[in-house]
Amino acid sequence: MTLHKEGTGTISLTIIGLIIANAILRYFLPEQTILHTLLLIVSIFLFAIVIQFFRKPTRTTIINPKYVIAPADGKVVVIEEVIETEYFKGPRRQVSIFMSPLNVHINFNPIAGIVTYVKYHAGKYLVAWHPKSSTENERTTIVVKHHNGTEVLFRQIAGALARRICWYVKEGQAVEQGSEFGFIKFGSRIDIFLPLDAKILVNIDDKPVGGETVIAEL
Repeated sequence: MTLHKEGTGTISLTIIGLIIANAILRYFLPEQTILHTLLLIVSIFLFAIVIQFFRKPTRTTIINPKYVIAPADGKVVVIEEVIETEYFKGPRRQVSIFMSPLNVHINFNPIAGIVTYVKYHAGKYLVAWHPKSSTENERTTIVVKHHNGTEVLFRQIAGALARRICWYVKEGQAVEQGSEFGFIKFGSRIDIFLPLDAKILVNIDDKPVGGETVIAEL
């Protein structure tokens, strides 16, 4: 299994912490074999969770200029018409995908084009499914302009557990559909803002696969 580069530090700290915890218990309570076994089981479980979180699966994107590809794994929690106030300052169709700690947290470019806007916002850490998380939580807003002139905005939103948002694109950069643009550590969400005439191809509670599932058609 391939691991994501963002997990290197976390995995190393997890290993060190678990080794120290087990060593301390054995040193101060050498005869408590049941506790040793329980801590070892818990340590293996925690290590497995961290490894799963930072896994980097192979994804195959069907390249199509009309498609909007899911930018993340997770569950569709919002499909509605809203007023996007940061960039478009007008009505857009919003699709939101909630990522639990068990999902892959790599983020994929939903369309190909030129990055026209990138902005990071410090903020709160409300639970990611909270309606105000889109505008009040720590977040990064990215806009990509399609070759036909259509712009699609997607926003990385930190959740209650997430404390670090990573993005790898900058304004003026050309990006490919399905390529990686960022990573969010632990439970979080991504909002996608599409033109009103976009045809939405997912439903509430659907579980799209990042980089593969077509969520809308332009």
